[in-house]
Amino acid sequence: MPILPPATPAHLLCVVAARPNLMKMAPILAALARQAPAVRTTLLHTGQHYDTAMNGQLFADLDLRAPDIALDVGSGNHAQQTAEIMRRFDAVLDAHPPLAPDCVLVVGDVNSTLACALVAAKRAIPVIHVEAGLRSGDRRMPEEINRVLTDQLSSLLLTSEEGARANLLREGIASERIHFTGNVMIDSLRQQLPRAAAPAATLRAHGHACPPAYGLVTLHRPSNVDDKVQLEALLRALGQLAQQLPLLFPVHPRTAAGLRLAGLEALLAQPGIVCLPPLGYLEMLGLMQGARLVLTDSGGIQEESTALGVPCLTLRANTERPVTVSDGTNTLAGTDPAVILALARATLTTGGKRGRLPALWDGHAATRIAAAIAAWLARGGTP
Repeated sequence: MPILPPATPAHLLCVVAARPNLMKMAPILAALARQAPAVRTTLLHTGQHYDTAMNGQLFADLDLRAPDIALDVGSGNHAQQTAEIMRRFDAVLDAHPPLAPDCVLVVGDVNSTLACALVAAKRAIPVIHVEAGLRSGDRRMPEEINRVLTDQLSSLLLTSEEGARANLLREGIASERIHFTGNVMIDSLRQQLPRAAAPAATLRAHGHACPPAYGLVTLHRPSNVDDKVQLEALLRALGQLAQQLPLLFPVHPRTAAGLRLAGLEALLAQPGIVCLPPLGYLEMLGLMQGARLVLTDSGGIQEESTALGVPCLTLRANTERPVTVSDGTNTLAGTDPAVILALARATLTTGGKRGRLPALWDGHAATRIAAAIAAWLARGGTP
């Protein structure tokens, strides 16, 4: 009886671009490695986030291997960046025929997610989207456009919260293409939490003493930091809150640029506001775990604060992660300074929302993602 040669392993080309992508991809790659030799992976980094302090440190913190391919795209407006990613990604696929991916795996909602999905779809390469179906309902957000279009291009859609299925069905996605696998961001959080940096050590490293109680602030959304009037109003509200609770503020490069352009850098010197440079994942995790309150416009931090049981105020009018509000510790505060201050002070008085852990935020999402991908590949990449 002849011995059959082993089946050729399926090849997944996995795309990362920005800080949250790395947190999602690290456990996924580890889970896919356990599917070897049936699956092999290539990691491609578009370079959409190019700040070494925000990017390189994350690879080390997350035990994520170095990218096999780097596009080094850098900054630009949305059209320029998306177009350049498409051009470079398409050229990579032409220049390296051995790549020949059986599918392209994208995560999240950044420009790279949509750009690489578009290139793959036009080449008839199936797309897998992790974190599919999240919707804010606000088409003014570039990320919302990326989410909607990427889902329409995807063959396999893996969701992080139960409400995402209804969003996808409403948009005409066939139910058999949708799989609820849970939130893979929480996998990274649970795996790395024992290694989180102590807040006192983080602050000491940057020349500050650690207050006995503090709030944690992050701002980076264009709607908040590119609008001088909006940014000034938020900073003045934070200054008032800092009189009651010291605020630790790692300043995102985009926010720093917005402050310089608007001439608002002096507002960062308000008493009680401790400015920090961009921090590594383990430093941020430690600061978040120790905070009495988080104020943010970041989707990922809404999720992480819920997982840690830390009250969170989201400085936006909407969220694509409604489960953090319905089940978790998150409250939509909007951008009215008076409302933000009232909610923050109420949180300090009452302790704020504690919530509960949403379904399948259990640290095993990557295992379910890898199993869903393996089963889909075994069927020939069909529902």
